[in-house]
Amino acid sequence: MPSPFSGITPLSFLQTFVLELMNVREQTGPADEQLIERIGRSAGKFFEDSFREEYGKQGPLTPEEYADAIIGLKNHIGGNFSLASGQPGCIRVINTACPFGEGVKNAPELCRMTSSVFGGIAARNFGYARVVLERRIAQNDGRCEVCIYTDPELAKGQPGVEYQPEVHAGSKAIGELQADIEERMGQIWRQYGTRQGRQDAGAGPLIVAQSPAMRQVLRAVETVAPTPATVLIRGETGVGKELIARAIHALSPRHRKPFVAVNCGAIPESLIESALFGHEKGAFTGAVDVHQGYFERAQGGTLFLDEVDALSPAAQTKLLRVVQEGELERVGGHRDIQVDARVVAASNADLALAVEEGRFRKDLYYRLNVVRLFIPPLAERPEDLPQLVQTILKRLGQRYGKPALSVSGKVMEQLRGHTWPGNVRELENILERAALFSESDVLQKVELDRPSAAPCGDGGKSARRQAVAKADREQLERALQRYQGNVAQAARWLELTPRAVYQKIAAYGLDVSRYRVVRG
Repeated sequence: MPSPFSGITPLSFLQTFVLELMNVREQTGPADEQLIERIGRSAGKFFEDSFREEYGKQGPLTPEEYADAIIGLKNHIGGNFSLASGQPGCIRVINTACPFGEGVKNAPELCRMTSSVFGGIAARNFGYARVVLERRIAQNDGRCEVCIYTDPELAKGQPGVEYQPEVHAGSKAIGELQADIEERMGQIWRQYGTRQGRQDAGAGPLIVAQSPAMRQVLRAVETVAPTPATVLIRGETGVGKELIARAIHALSPRHRKPFVAVNCGAIPESLIESALFGHEKGAFTGAVDVHQGYFERAQGGTLFLDEVDALSPAAQTKLLRVVQEGELERVGGHRDIQVDARVVAASNADLALAVEEGRFRKDLYYRLNVVRLFIPPLAERPEDLPQLVQTILKRLGQRYGKPALSVSGKVMEQLRGHTWPGNVRELENILERAALFSESDVLQKVELDRPSAAPCGDGGKSARRQAVAKADREQLERALQRYQGNVAQAARWLELTPRAVYQKIAAYGLDVSRYRVVRG
């Protein structure tokens, strides 16, 4: 899932290029003469997706929207771009300040990166582009002037780089992508199950992605899995965060190495450092031998840290060092140990809020949050429910010798009407309970969990929390309406940071595009 377009910074801009560089170099090697253009086109897709996500754009961009996207991108990262002209077939933009400062004169290749972003986005939306760098600050021209030709006839005889829409061999139809992920995960699961002597070694985990939201998650998995980037997965308890982490591992070059899952919230605080980083013999009472921690056990593979927000401050400091430097020191040890484990972290809490409240290290948050994925709750993806039910019942049937399990129409209606506070995990428990006690293969009755009433003596705290949340949402909606969806202005009016406003927008499920004035 792309980051908010207005949240792009010089650092995130360059980080994206670095990630793409590492990815492309692995595939093509360092001798690829068109490497800069390829990186720029690939990274440009991320920025275009961010623009579409924030402004609710569907279908090909118009020339005006395209100009807004490329000018907004450059200005978000510190430029001073503006539209010089936009006659049919040619869009000309100028700037008087380079986002990379005077240092661009020592690194003129950055101009090629920028032009490849411009050209790639234009080619995807208009079918053709030629980007001409007419003036460049990098060449002491005093300003930059870039012309993007979208009409091939108009571009004839012009210098510059030509761009055509790319046909991505790796960009698969969603069904093919889902089958590929399941097959790869199944292979890993079978290998693991055979080693562990599991009876259900053939029943690997499956991902259901009928809803647009989950399809977007799978697309993100396809994009990020081959890279070495750390990933932060956000989602409620029971939505399948570990499943997505396993999918990332399965599609990565590390898939033949271990996948190690750790629930940080389930480990006592006094033992968390030893569990993650290991300990030496005699490090503390009871340490009778050398102990390898989870990082060493995940060597070469992927370490999944669920409930990462539960880590103690000391453990956060050590984790930062491992992620940053690739080395750790066991508890009671006196030497550095090199480790190579890709970190995929997850939380059902708002880590950005935890940073603001001082409960989570800001530098660690940014290290983990290179790529962010959000898995929506089951209640927000009703399209997935029928296939989830079918998939779960098929597995239950294999487990309990009832191969033709299904649900009645009445039960399906009950399931559709439920709010699913426990998400997919709750659905699994409910169906298993019903299957165990059903006398036929068609489940006629399910016992849905109901939200428990507020405990006696709580003084109406639950009601007060609901009232506060309602008032908070209404105030946020007023701010967005007042400033026509401009998050930065709404944040100033609310006396919050834009990041905090984005978090509230996500928490309340608001669509910012509803508040924006549509231009004619």
